[in-house]
Amino acid sequence: MKFAPLSLSGAYLVELEPIHDKRGFFARTWCADEFKMQGLSTKLAQCGVSYNRRRGTLRGMHYQAEPYTEAKLVRCSAGAIYDVIVDLRLGSATYRQWLAVELTAANQRMVYIPEGFAHGFQTLADESEVFYQISAPYVSECARGVRWDDPAFRIEWPIADPIISDRDRTFPDHQS
Repeated sequence: MKFAPLSLSGAYLVELEPIHDKRGFFARTWCADEFKMQGLSTKLAQCGVSYNRRRGTLRGMHYQAEPYTEAKLVRCSAGAIYDVIVDLRLGSATYRQWLAVELTAANQRMVYIPEGFAHGFQTLADESEVFYQISAPYVSECARGVRWDDPAFRIEWPIADPIISDRDRTFPDHQS
């Protein structure tokens, strides 16, 4: 795997290094030793998958509060997504900044999202599937979110009028 630091402190774009032969290829998507060498979390508490029927579906912006903050490794296994992260770590040099990466089944890229970030995505294709590896268990009492269109972040989403849950649509504005 290749690790490329992103513009938000602690976040990385992770690219596969496939080994090809006549059958196709094999590539590792996770190696605790390689993540540890990069100084990234190697905890793995759970994995999850999000299936999204329609283009324009927006999920986010989600995170978990202390003591269950979570690092995530996110990959699009079918279709395509516009993956967005926001740094919510007080005192961080990139606090309240966001970035987006296009993840597709074809480009096979992953995003490593450190603890203290909100995460969300918008689907760019019908029948998109997103696979998550997460460092902490889900604890509903610690589940939090910021609104996808919060003026504090000014995230530029590619598709207007998203398909979004009432919960995600009504998260409060971010308070510092």
